[in-house]
Amino acid sequence: MMIKRILLLAIFALVASAQAFAQSRWADWPTYERPEPLQLQAAEIARIEVPEARQGAAADADHVYAIVNFAIGKYDRETGERVAAWEGPRGGLIGHLNSCFAEGGQLLCANSNHPEVPMASSVEIFDTETMEHAGTRSLGLMDEGSLTWFDHLGAGWIVGFAHYNDETGEPFKSNAYAGVHTFDKEWRRTGGWRLPPHLIAEMAPQAASGGALGEDGLLYIFGHDKPELYVLAKPDMGPTLLHVATIAVDAEGQAFSFDPEDPRVIWAISRPNGQVRGFRLPEVPLEMEHARRFAK
Repeated sequence: MMIKRILLLAIFALVASAQAFAQSRWADWPTYERPEPLQLQAAEIARIEVPEARQGAAADADHVYAIVNFAIGKYDRETGERVAAWEGPRGGLIGHLNSCFAEGGQLLCANSNHPEVPMASSVEIFDTETMEHAGTRSLGLMDEGSLTWFDHLGAGWIVGFAHYNDETGEPFKSNAYAGVHTFDKEWRRTGGWRLPPHLIAEMAPQAASGGALGEDGLLYIFGHDKPELYVLAKPDMGPTLLHVATIAVDAEGQAFSFDPEDPRVIWAISRPNGQVRGFRLPEVPLEMEHARRFAK
């Protein structure tokens, strides 16, 4: 009996010693500190008065396109003259065009049923010459949220979906569920990342309204109403994108697109002023640990 008691005391002593060692070891364990993003400034290079400047802007070599829910205006880049448009009916089959980009004589646009729930989305295609509707790809109801932007990534897509904290969002999902996902060319999901939590807080109660991959392999996103363009990199581990830079831009969020003629120029909108604006972006060095470029 005495031997058993001595053995138990020895075991308890060993356990206590191991716990003390573990607590001491964990107390000295380093804590991750999020690297501070670079603070940069964009330079404005153009302004065009555009009544449709409510949701976003796109551009090709000769024209800019202003997007508002169920209408798109086409404007001459040099003169600012409105030369054509597509206009749908209020309450029609296309209700919330959010972002577009021009490619091969077409505008490829993100559309959703926002502010309705449950959220449903589609890709809508327009002919840039005639401004006629030229095609559609319905994504239907998606748990990822409401489609706000998409871009090419390899042979597939990189895509932004929104969730909201107000009455336009799903009651069981906050804007923290807004994310960036990858899809193959047939729009089958292949992966994705969450947005950095501090950016989710910055954009609350909304989410990222615009996004596109730059030629530098970094992801650029706009929130809903702040004059800040956030630059994100792919992490080499984990599910969270890395915030590498914030670029001050004199445009209050929403959707934007890169200029096809100059990879450091974007076209965005100033909703309060009814303008499409062009900006030259600074180069963004990638010096943050664990940050990688996307293979566009």
